[in-house]
Amino acid sequence: MPPRKKEYGIKRASGSLVHFRPPVSATTGRRHSAVVPSVLTFAVIVASGGLLLLIEKGMLNSVQTPPPRADGKKVEYRLRDSDAAVDVESQIVQEIRNRTIRSMCGQKNMPHSVWSLSPLQRKTLLQHILVNDEHHFLYCYVPKVACSNWKRVLKVLSGTLANVDVKVKMDHRADLVFLSDFPPEEIRHRLRHYFKFMFVREPMARLLSAYRNKFGEIQAYQRKYGAEIIRRYRKGYAKDKKIAGNDVTFTEFVRYLLDEDPERMNEHWMPIYNLCQPCAIEYDFIGSYERLESDATYVLEHVGAPQHVSFPERQTWYKPVTKETLHYYLCTVPQKFLKELLPKYILDFSLFGYPLPNTTTEYCRH
Repeated sequence: MPPRKKEYGIKRASGSLVHFRPPVSATTGRRHSAVVPSVLTFAVIVASGGLLLLIEKGMLNSVQTPPPRADGKKVEYRLRDSDAAVDVESQIVQEIRNRTIRSMCGQKNMPHSVWSLSPLQRKTLLQHILVNDEHHFLYCYVPKVACSNWKRVLKVLSGTLANVDVKVKMDHRADLVFLSDFPPEEIRHRLRHYFKFMFVREPMARLLSAYRNKFGEIQAYQRKYGAEIIRRYRKGYAKDKKIAGNDVTFTEFVRYLLDEDPERMNEHWMPIYNLCQPCAIEYDFIGSYERLESDATYVLEHVGAPQHVSFPERQTWYKPVTKETLHYYLCTVPQKFLKELLPKYILDFSLFGYPLPNTTTEYCRH
């Protein structure tokens, strides 16, 4: 790998640094040097204060999620070269994420490693971490957060796929190496020495994406989950055995999620926290679906991927979840169901810096 560029940082109260690379020019650097610390400080105080308020009010007590790490180690996130304005935004997002993860994961009497998790939690986690030994990285994949494209990248890097644009149906198991394939001592070695990353997405947008894809397009999901959801939540269908399961409403899907144990959910709607355990594993970088292209480019550069390996472009048939689309679907769900649903995904919102959705009656009128 090429030598690392000199990095600069903003000093936190703890004495550690938020690392970022120099802006494109010295002029832009001088112009932003004064604004970044003040904006960062304000944003971090607001985010940390809001999270602590949730804790103090006991709003997280009933959330059945694996407890966080207790060692209080800092999580460093490296930022890429970028336009100065975008760089400021990235620094704020990463610092808020850094602080909130450490606030949550630093609580007392919490597990501090993969081995502190329950057998079920550990099994889920290790089965979602992909390994590349040549480039020394671990990637925790999250369904509906561009994981199919990341799997294509891993297959190209391992030589089992010619390039990321080959038109072939994705096999989500073949030619991939999972951390669960290794014995404990080799798992420990990779966790200690490899670059670890994951990607996150706004929780409700991810759920809607899963709903539209699985119940609108995939017959196997319609038969396995859709038919059961309709029998369970649609009046007059409890004993109907001829249900196709292809017309599940979003409200019915939400009601189904309310009755599900987050630790035993299907991976496409299991909370990101449960899939990747960001408190049990100290990730080196947590990218965002909302900044997928630039964050993916950064990761590929960091792990030393060959120049010809780039992150795939979205397929032409891809249906994005726009703000308007999400607004429409959320507003079709009775507020009482949404209020019950949010606690199941509260750690995905709080740890990764996503605001809770506005579903008030006034908002839904627009």
